[in-house]
Amino acid sequence: MNKMITAVSLVLMVSVSSQLVMAHGGATGIVKERMDLMDNMKDAVKQLKAIYKGDVEYDPDTIRNAALVIRDHSGEAMSRLFPEGSLEGKSEAKPIIWQEWNRFRTLADDQEKIAQGLYNAAQNRGTTAGGNMMAQSMMGSGSMMGNSKHIQQNMTNPEHLGSMPSDMVFKMLTDTCSSCHTRYRNEKDK
Repeated sequence: MNKMITAVSLVLMVSVSSQLVMAHGGATGIVKERMDLMDNMKDAVKQLKAIYKGDVEYDPDTIRNAALVIRDHSGEAMSRLFPEGSLEGKSEAKPIIWQEWNRFRTLADDQEKIAQGLYNAAQNRGTTAGGNMMAQSMMGSGSMMGNSKHIQQNMTNPEHLGSMPSDMVFKMLTDTCSSCHTRYRNEKDK
């Protein structure tokens, strides 16, 4: 009986391992590491999307937990997984990442800050429908013709983002993800 249980367990482990490898097209090493990192962030974004679409109840703790996953996988944690030329195997990265390394790093760092801002804003259930509030929150106090450097700093300042409606910060986060994917990721074959 024990031999049969062991055999069935071994078959299940091999099957699960094979499925994981197939999910990443046989990627290995640092390419697989970054694909796993992206999958973790994708799962967190799916949780958040369900909340902001109203498919599940608004829960600040779920928002905070998902924001932490994204934050902890962004910035240096992300960019270190893209050593120059790491395109072997089934990588979806475009070579332009290394030609525009500073821009790529800035997006990764901004994502980390915006994710922290989402964590800080999790209790702010408000909606961005009140356009004037949105503009004031984005620009800070003062005129819309204010200092553009100040505006840019507010856009990625976690404390400032924490005072905004969380759905607006989530939108900023997904826009940052999309900007990076559009520029630096090859689309999967359909």
